Amino acid sequence: MDFNLPTELSELLRQIDRFIDQEIRPLQAQDDNERFFDHRREWARTDFDNGGLPRPVWEALLLECKKRADKAGFFRLSLPKEYGGQEIGNLWMAVIRDHLASKGLGLFNDLQNEHSVVGNFPIIVMLRDFGTPAQKEHFITGQLKHETRITFGLTEPNHGSDATHMETKAVRETRNGVDGWLINGEKMWTTGMHTATHCALFARTAGKAGDARGITCLLVPTGTPGVKVEEYLWTFNMPTDHPRVSFTNVWVPCDAMFGEEGRGLALAQSFVHENRIRQAASSLGAAAFCVAESVKYARERKPFGEELARNQGIQFPLVELATQVEMLRLLIRKTAWEMDQMPHPEVEKKLSDKVSMCNYWANRLVCEAADRAMQVHGGIGYSRHKPFEHIYRHHRRYRITEGSEEIQMRKVAAFLFGYLGPNRF
Repeated sequence: MDFNLPTELSELLRQIDRFIDQEIRPLQAQDDNERFFDHRREWARTDFDNGGLPRPVWEALLLECKKRADKAGFFRLSLPKEYGGQEIGNLWMAVIRDHLASKGLGLFNDLQNEHSVVGNFPIIVMLRDFGTPAQKEHFITGQLKHETRITFGLTEPNHGSDATHMETKAVRETRNGVDGWLINGEKMWTTGMHTATHCALFARTAGKAGDARGITCLLVPTGTPGVKVEEYLWTFNMPTDHPRVSFTNVWVPCDAMFGEEGRGLALAQSFVHENRIRQAASSLGAAAFCVAESVKYARERKPFGEELARNQGIQFPLVELATQVEMLRLLIRKTAWEMDQMPHPEVEKKLSDKVSMCNYWANRLVCEAADRAMQVHGGIGYSRHKPFEHIYRHHRRYRITEGSEEIQMRKVAAFLFGYLGPNRF
């Protein structure tokens, strides 16, 4: 059993680091772009007078970074080769995301925006697997050229984890001789709606509340009459691009259907494992950063004339966190490697519990590590002049939004107690 990283992956990490040092750090340093990452970051990023949305200049900077990364050959690494990628797989992506997040805050990898010099493209993979030829041509090409953007309309004001009980409905209706769907309902947390060209809207088209079948996904242009952003929900970490959106008598033609009729939930869940293992790796990296910064500070700070690190009250909590980081890193890499050894549909049957273990524990761990970093750093750790409050505020969301940790623990329990097949513990 060899735990060494492949030589090619280690070299790729060095190439990414060189690119960051040569291209991205100078971009972050120019025109006072540091304001987006230092103590001014929340104000610099947020247009508080415009619903709390991201400032256009902030989003323009992120786009410029993506374009440079794409030109250098790093942005599309995870994509299939037909879309300019290298299909590097889950293990490589997990290692890369851990590596980048462990560097701390920076333009090269800003997790608040799911932004990175190495992109993650769940929607493109969904389009590849479920889209019609016309949808693939329009949306995949459009997304890679930054001309189209699809947001996700699944959660509702009264329904989150219980998606099968959604109240949004779509019924067949013909207009001017064209068959289509008439949609009525409301969605929450449709992230990116302010710049999206389309919403992948999930609506019940058949069956009753609680049925997994009967939910269909429709690609709704955001400019369609009846689509209305009701409010942008201000969150723990600002800016916000998470609105509540109403759909009132919204009509779309039948060719807007994405995937099979009535099988929308299968589409929604198709990318969840890849997304969760990669997000877990990012949380792991951020946790490792918090621990490393705390150790460094504890060696430098000398209250009463002696290193802060001499105190076991400082040492032991960081020892526990460092131990968890090491153990979790092994589980994430092992799980990601196993995912790469099997067809995508098999992951749900054989590894879903392990992916959930990685994800919910990583999200909890990074919150604990950020909180401990604040404590070790004292007053300055609580201030915005250190990144720990930002890391905590951002990653706290994933204990809810990436499949709440309770839902993920329930998945683990289903495997552990044999409700989803033989007990494999």
